[in-house]
Amino acid sequence: MNKQEIIICHCLKENLGQAIARCPHDKLFVLVDKHTHECCLPILSKYECIKDSQFICIQAEDVHKNLETLAYVWKELGDQGASRHSLLINLGGGMVTDLGGFAASTFKRGINYINIPTTLLAMVDASVGGKTGINFNGLKNEVGVFSPAKSVLIDAEFLKTLDMRNLLSGYAEMLKHGLISTHEHWAELLNFDLNHIDYTALQTLVGKSVKIKEGIVEQDPFEKGIRKALNLGHTVGHAFESLALETHRPVLHGYAVAWGIVCELYFSCIKTGFPKEKLRQTLQFIKEHYGVMTFDCKQYERLYEFMKHDKKNSAGIINFTLLSEIGDIKINQQANKEEIFEMLDFYRESMGC
Repeated sequence: MNKQEIIICHCLKENLGQAIARCPHDKLFVLVDKHTHECCLPILSKYECIKDSQFICIQAEDVHKNLETLAYVWKELGDQGASRHSLLINLGGGMVTDLGGFAASTFKRGINYINIPTTLLAMVDASVGGKTGINFNGLKNEVGVFSPAKSVLIDAEFLKTLDMRNLLSGYAEMLKHGLISTHEHWAELLNFDLNHIDYTALQTLVGKSVKIKEGIVEQDPFEKGIRKALNLGHTVGHAFESLALETHRPVLHGYAVAWGIVCELYFSCIKTGFPKEKLRQTLQFIKEHYGVMTFDCKQYERLYEFMKHDKKNSAGIINFTLLSEIGDIKINQQANKEEIFEMLDFYRESMGC
């Protein structure tokens, strides 16, 4: 898999112009959703480098990251004369970069694309690493391909357009990166003042987070080994997310991951010796900032079924990424049904569910 260029922007206009120039094309397209069309496109639309582009606008939110929306993007590209030499810019959060990347990677067997993530979640997770895809058959990211963007342009100015919930959603992935890297980075994330945000300091933290993910992806681009470290919190988190969608009370991805981190750090304590005090500190941070997803023991079976569908599993065995210490990663850890139900008990008791 080709390495994508990650650019921490100091001048978006100049950086974007250079990124486009490195991708010769016959036609330029910009994909936005309803939110980024209103809040973010006005920033770009005055740039000379995209003055001749054509725009495709889709519905916002993860519930629209589906086959119907993907087909609409394919149709719009075709109807507006895109060829295999065209270039697509995805301007938006993880839903736009995931779906737009998948659309670009499959249209005419693949056209080049550039990601401009506008949410914190997309900056530190969705737009980096080459994963693209859509939700399908009630399951998160069930269909997709590994196909990196030519460039990813990260500009913290877009974060000023976010509400606190969306900011926190991305911050959960940063917290995960802290847990799988160093004690110092984990501590500075827990101590960052989310009530009075210093966006310059936040951009520095975003840069660190992206480097952590980028370093892991370079070692293991197709998730055969150490890249599974990035799945910390996700086996349970995706199950929470799927249950929330099924019960018509959708939650933001990062919130589900944060709650999943609580569960998987509990497993880390009992299975691989993760320090209980660090679990307590992380749990307290998550409880304070993310609240709790409520469910009862009657839904354990359904959560277990969702976990069984996780893409990291093999031969029907549920796999987890756990830690024995911050930065000491243990992939391919297993748990049986009884242990998973005990973990869910711990979550409900410790989080006040």
